[in-house]
Amino acid sequence: MARRMAELVLSEAERTELKQLSSRRKTAQALALRARIVLECAQGLENQEVAASLGVAKNTVGKWRRRFVERRMDGLHDEPRSGAPRSIEDDRIEAVIVKTLESLPGNATHWSSRGMAKASGISVSSVQRIWRAFGLQPHRIETFKLSTDPDFVAKVRDVVGLYVAPPEHAVVLCVDEKSQIQALDRSQPMLPMRPGQVARRSHDYKRHGTTSLFAALDVATGQVIGKCYGRHRATEFRKFLDEIEANVPKGLEVHLVWDNYATHKTPLIRNWLAKRPRWHVHPTPTSASWLNQVERFFALITERKIRRGIYRSVAALRADIACFIERHNLDPKPFRWTKSADDILRSIERFCLYNAPANA
Repeated sequence: MARRMAELVLSEAERTELKQLSSRRKTAQALALRARIVLECAQGLENQEVAASLGVAKNTVGKWRRRFVERRMDGLHDEPRSGAPRSIEDDRIEAVIVKTLESLPGNATHWSSRGMAKASGISVSSVQRIWRAFGLQPHRIETFKLSTDPDFVAKVRDVVGLYVAPPEHAVVLCVDEKSQIQALDRSQPMLPMRPGQVARRSHDYKRHGTTSLFAALDVATGQVIGKCYGRHRATEFRKFLDEIEANVPKGLEVHLVWDNYATHKTPLIRNWLAKRPRWHVHPTPTSASWLNQVERFFALITERKIRRGIYRSVAALRADIACFIERHNLDPKPFRWTKSADDILRSIERFCLYNAPANA
């Protein structure tokens, strides 16, 4: 028989403390995750629902639910482990964490382990162990950008709805352009890969012009309609729409997913669309290119063909791109969209709450 789920009810004081632990920047990641597990369990959710929401195992949720019910807040902390006693007091560890999070060295943009060891009066290895224990990596930085589109939620639901439940008797195409692809030739011949040695190429190169790839990805089949043009103006984009129309059967409705690039909103394109009632446009939110599946195809062609290609002319580059698309269409595989609109919005909400300033 399945074990009965422990009932979890929070007091106001516990709820406040758990929320602080889950959002404070100085909280260890493991402890913050445990606090979020307890908060979601207190909403009456099953262990499996909480596990799916937070991306953890079901047994992990059950463990911290039971620990909290049995020992309340103390149950969320790790139990003492055997071994030699620590030689660095809690106050000094806290000082290292606070200094790492809330200050900068005088001559750098971030702390190094050697710089922190010198400033704190402890060994480099001790600093490294403290940073590992609390998930601190001052040497790393990642990029992000949140969309400020006022219609963000509506557009996400519209586009994701097309992916997970496409309309009948219709084709859904993700459209975009990869502009300014350079035809690059290395200044010296490449050295091929050998046992014990990776392939090598010269760091400098010769430019032989650029081209722009316009592409439309069929989300149902994975097939791609692609065409290279010398520029990426509204004129070229309209020509590409003609190319799409020539490849889509007349009896199908056409749903286009594209971004808010100025080329897509010119009078030339608006007039072209107005004359074709079977065409429907679904814009992605601003600063949300990740919602357009054709971007994944651009990443694929860049990784497998363009980045390491050697081209002595734009014509050679275009021929290589066309060959890649032709071979791709011989055995196309659609990208599998797994996130619902609600999942995406919840993820963004968690990101905003977790990264909100402490005084916000």
